[in-house]
Amino acid sequence: MTEDPAGSLLSVPPPRVPAETLAWLVEIHWGIDGTLVPLTSERDLNHRLDTASGTYTLKLANLVEPIGITEFQTQALVHAAKVDPGLPTPRVVPTRTGQTILPTPDGALRLLTWCPGTPVAKLPRSPVLAKVTGDALARLTTALQDFSHPSDDHFLLWDIRRFAALAPLTPALPPETQAQVLTFRDQFQTRIASALTALPTQVVHADFNPHNLLAEPAKPDQITGILDFGDMVRTPRICDLAVAASYLVDPEDPLSLLLPLITAYHARLPLLPAEIALLPDLITARMLTTLTIAGWRAARYPENAAYILRNAPSAESGLQALRQADPARLADTFLTACERLVL
Repeated sequence: MTEDPAGSLLSVPPPRVPAETLAWLVEIHWGIDGTLVPLTSERDLNHRLDTASGTYTLKLANLVEPIGITEFQTQALVHAAKVDPGLPTPRVVPTRTGQTILPTPDGALRLLTWCPGTPVAKLPRSPVLAKVTGDALARLTTALQDFSHPSDDHFLLWDIRRFAALAPLTPALPPETQAQVLTFRDQFQTRIASALTALPTQVVHADFNPHNLLAEPAKPDQITGILDFGDMVRTPRICDLAVAASYLVDPEDPLSLLLPLITAYHARLPLLPAEIALLPDLITARMLTTLTIAGWRAARYPENAAYILRNAPSAESGLQALRQADPARLADTFLTACERLVL
């Protein structure tokens, strides 16, 4: 058992490897020559690779990440692309010898195709964008329904079903936030955790947030890229929708974005009433998870705090908005909206 309350993967900084070294590896093993541009990342070392023939993403996994996890994520990308070739996910580019992952002394190295578009986080939020987000998520989830891997059930602190495990991180939080997390933890353990065990479970993306989605500003009615499969895990599938919903709670009108998101998901991948009943509580759990892990990591790595805390403001405002709503009544509203789709 690790001594660190967040586990080793969340407790170490990204790898540090000179760009020249990475460029040399790409040229030798992929036969591609280009310019590397650093990308911000929380726990991996990522670069954009610009070449004469196109653009790629070069990802060096953190050395503490087990190779089985990297293989799981990579094979999931390959599987989803085969099942649904039109999905806007990065494609894995094999080495000259056909390897999808290149082991190095500094971590597992992968080359992926580059997805075009602007991060949805930089675009105006709208019901249309919420709708296409819900449809894209359901489409990806459907593509992953039959996928499995020996490492897919690994422990991930971001996984909503692990909410109770956040308690050791709370001393780094402001007193008010700490109290919210600990109070909700008691509710989660007594009322939510057991209900989750009866719901459909599968491999899911688990981090469908606006920073990981791309769209074209001039045509924001289509998702052009789905990024960052680093938090993939096998968990109740409704947790995946709760993650996406947690970033779309408009403080002025929570239903304005939640309803198009949820109904679009339901139209492609029908939700069970029992899943919908838990959705408001799971949204709250994810927002508290975001504040807890981000707050803890920002205190540990202040030099990367701006990136780590990028989702904290929306989580705080979303929590304030949901405090005004009764979870049961909110779930009934979601259920009614979904039922209307089949009338």
